[in-house]
Amino acid sequence: MEKRIGLFFGSDTGITEELTHDIIDAFDNIVVKEVSEAKPSDFEDYETIILGLSTWYDGDLQSDWETFFDDFKTIDFTGKKVAIYGLGDQIGYAEYFIDGVGILAEVIIENGGEVIGKWPIEGYRHTESKAIIPNDEDYFYGLALDNDNESELNDERITSWLQMVKEAI
Repeated sequence: MEKRIGLFFGSDTGITEELTHDIIDAFDNIVVKEVSEAKPSDFEDYETIILGLSTWYDGDLQSDWETFFDDFKTIDFTGKKVAIYGLGDQIGYAEYFIDGVGILAEVIIENGGEVIGKWPIEGYRHTESKAIIPNDEDYFYGLALDNDNESELNDERITSWLQMVKEAI
């Protein structure tokens, strides 16, 4: 039997939620929960987890993730594979592009988890990002989406990333 995947996301404007539906559609065995309604014990039910969020302003987590972050830091990710997709503005906030992905990835790794679904930085116009993997600077920890400046690339990027995630599961 195929194991269920847990997907947790937060969305202020609805764009992350909209793109989450494209990700959900790619799996038959996925359980979705808004992070505003999540508790740390919810993460125990899954060996594979997908997280979705946007980065706001000067590198801030999306508001629901910000509220949940202290609880998030208590989760034991040992033995879990975690994929992250993030939205950001690579031009307006070039020095903070998808920082939220990096902030969550650092906690996951520190708490014993494996981050899967790294994404190449090639083609983006950001100047800095906490989402860049320190020992593999050609990649973000997860999928980078810029709905503000490159929404026409979302479908292609999501499809390619999902293939990588499925192979890693």
